[in-house]
Amino acid sequence: MKLYTLLFCMSVVGITQAQQAKPVTLVATTYNSGFELAHDTYNGMYAASDNKIYYVLSSQSIDIGGKMYAYDPATNKTTLCGDLTEACGEKGLKTIVQGKSHVKFVESDGKLFFATHIGYYSMVDGMEKMGIPPAGYREYPGGHLLAYDLKTGKYDDLAIAPHKEGILAMNMDTKRKIIYGLTWPTGYFFRYDLAKKEMQDFGSMAGDGENGVGNKFRTVCRSIAVDPEDGSAYFTTSEGTIYRCRSGATSLEPLEENMKKDYFGLYDPSSPGHMGYNWRQTVYSPTDKCFYGVHGNSGYLFKFDPKAERIEVLDRLTSDISKRSGMFDQFSYGYLGFEISKDKHTLYYLTGAPVYKDGKRVTGKSSTAMGEAKGLEDLHLVTYDIPTGKIKDHGAVLYKNGDRPLYVNSIAVAKDGTVYTLARIAENGKSRTDLVKIPVGKK
Repeated sequence: MKLYTLLFCMSVVGITQAQQAKPVTLVATTYNSGFELAHDTYNGMYAASDNKIYYVLSSQSIDIGGKMYAYDPATNKTTLCGDLTEACGEKGLKTIVQGKSHVKFVESDGKLFFATHIGYYSMVDGMEKMGIPPAGYREYPGGHLLAYDLKTGKYDDLAIAPHKEGILAMNMDTKRKIIYGLTWPTGYFFRYDLAKKEMQDFGSMAGDGENGVGNKFRTVCRSIAVDPEDGSAYFTTSEGTIYRCRSGATSLEPLEENMKKDYFGLYDPSSPGHMGYNWRQTVYSPTDKCFYGVHGNSGYLFKFDPKAERIEVLDRLTSDISKRSGMFDQFSYGYLGFEISKDKHTLYYLTGAPVYKDGKRVTGKSSTAMGEAKGLEDLHLVTYDIPTGKIKDHGAVLYKNGDRPLYVNSIAVAKDGTVYTLARIAENGKSRTDLVKIPVGKK
């Protein structure tokens, strides 16, 4: 009897463990916005106050620019808001078009503020460089700062980036109406005053940036953190320096605190193919008046207190399976799909996980000289509850046909907790990037 009872208990435990080990999946819904040329998008989406999801689909074409759309969950309809090149007043000029938006939208006074970026590149030594115009075309005129009116659907063309470069990162001090930005490929930091219509160029903050050669190469920061309390803007460098631009200041100041943490790994700032000690993405929490961010390659979550000028490393915000395998992000720069919920206490992160075939992990490239996926991986949704520090892996995200969403570097979280992103979708033998909805159960 004792042996039977023991075997029975072992059987029940085995079943329970098997059930717990069974992978959880989130079945995502895909949409077709009608833009066949749509390519990988980085940031470029937002859940607005009118309950619509706004997003930009990028283009690599020299003469067909990126397009902005709005999806209404209430009606399940998608609307074309406009063409980026037309919004910038450059239609028909035969300049290299405005191919994408690489920044997060910022909502203020009924408008969405954002910026444009080049999508047409030239490959030089295995790296993406500013597109060289062929015969009959003119060079890229530079990224624009734009404002989109949510009620009228009209665009305001505010300003052009310094040195005719694309705008890689942007954020806004909505109280003081100041926009901050970083350009690509060189990494010029600028500030634009909406009221005065004045542009201030602080110069390159990343050597020769991603256009540099040898020791002059530096990866440019992708996220500018703006403190709504005092209007200060913060960004990082590949070396790990955190720079602050105070409201109204005429120069930048480096903080004593930096991003060069042992937990993040070891990086050569002059080596391409990684973000170095830059933070990858940041969000602001009004509850504790701190920034939360992720270091892309290592997947570590950290908290940055601007008043104390201190960074606290919290935990690896990765999928459970990534933690167990010890895997770094397969996308060489890490992921931009990091956002805070509307109630401001939950962090949402779209990250990767290793793929296994016949019990063995599918491996990819050991290194790369550009921002790309080094190998095939799953997409996981992970959340972090700020008050409790609890991390939850909600499971792998798959399409209804079993395909994996690939090249995911954007996120928008609706009021009801539904997550939206932009990912590659294969249909009828063709691939495009488009809107994807991920259902999320109660936490």
